[in-house]
Amino acid sequence: MEIRIGIANTARELSFESAQSADVVSKSVSDALESGQSAVTFTDVKGNSYIVPTAGIAFVEVGTEESRRVGFVA
Repeated sequence: MEIRIGIANTARELSFESAQSADVVSKSVSDALESGQSAVTFTDVKGNSYIVPTAGIAFVEVGTEESRRVGFVA
């Protein structure tokens, strides 16, 4: 699924594909914000890690878990 993270005072957003479910991503962000952690870590499908400071998170958009369709839609 695609995850987009907006970072405060930055024109660009962080976008990557993750193998984690929407619930896992939402829970990790919520837990990090509620517990006062300084950063939250995400891992994409290629194994790259992204460390995002929680103070700078403007928004987190979690895409659907539906697979993409290939071909023409009638």
